[in-house]
Amino acid sequence: MSIDEKMKLITKNAEEIILESEIRKIIEEKKKPRTYIGFELSGLVHLGTGVICGNKLKDLAAAGFETIVFLADWHSWINNKLGADMDKISIAGEYFQKAFESIGVKGPNIQYLWASDLVEKSDYWAKVIRVAKANTLSRILRTMPIMGRKSEGEMESAFLYYPAMQVADIYDMELDLAVGGMDQRKAHMLARDTAEKLDYTKPACLHTPLLTGLEGYGKKMDAEAVPDLSMQIDAKMSKSKPDTCIFVHDSEEEILRKIKKAQCPPKQLVGNPITEMVQYIVFDVYDNFKIERDEKFGGDVDFHSFNEFKESYSQGEIHPKDLKKNLAEVLSKMLKPSRDFFDKHQDLVETVKQL
Repeated sequence: MSIDEKMKLITKNAEEIILESEIRKIIEEKKKPRTYIGFELSGLVHLGTGVICGNKLKDLAAAGFETIVFLADWHSWINNKLGADMDKISIAGEYFQKAFESIGVKGPNIQYLWASDLVEKSDYWAKVIRVAKANTLSRILRTMPIMGRKSEGEMESAFLYYPAMQVADIYDMELDLAVGGMDQRKAHMLARDTAEKLDYTKPACLHTPLLTGLEGYGKKMDAEAVPDLSMQIDAKMSKSKPDTCIFVHDSEEEILRKIKKAQCPPKQLVGNPITEMVQYIVFDVYDNFKIERDEKFGGDVDFHSFNEFKESYSQGEIHPKDLKKNLAEVLSKMLKPSRDFFDKHQDLVETVKQL
């Protein structure tokens, strides 16, 4: 695979890249560059995590990166996931690994690593303290959105360790490229800025889009508006709202039921979770999206790029009902390997639901 082909694979479907020139330099100069995506461990794995992040992990591994799926059990504990019960968090982590493996995140370039593996080392905590000492309290507080929290009101003092640990993770794993959703941007910028102060390697960064939950933004969006990051974080697909997200092992019937209920404003793409799935999931995997419909409504139509689809939908040429039906069929086909795996391991899904 040429450098240009690797760059195309690495950067496709990215919301933000910091910086393309840095990533190109990394893959030109390093035989085995290193990258990761980290996950807090609670609840079930949905499309935003399992498919958007999972597909990017597969892209990175295919492009030659040593790719780490970071199971952030200590971070989950600090952030009070699953009642801050580490035994429950460990069960959720085992489920997360099985969920990612079920959609193909496995192979010689894929490694699953627990935060517990890092924190056992004394030099890891030295890195955490160095990061904390290199930054002001106000700068650390500005990163709180990475935890889904705002730096307001009463906070546990333990929360302050979280950003410094996330930066120390990047240094300790000797990562060349830090990857995560746009909600992780502030932590990655902290890692870049602090690296210059402490003489660590500054990581390049790649941010994946945040998939909007099926309820949309809860209000009609201006078709020309661009939601800011805080709005995107508030509206993103969340496992804590199970009826507004699609899990990677949902049944075909459940996928269709949820898609039918989803917000899908006619002619509008901003804040539309259904058209986002077409953009970030369907066209990330397939070169073609076929919408089958009755002849009296125009008959079947094929789209060979998201831009083709976007133009047609924004002109009102595709009815939301037809779009939803065909999207549900594509998602069901895509998620079949995960569904088949968890049909045989339903006990694990039920255990995680009860945590």
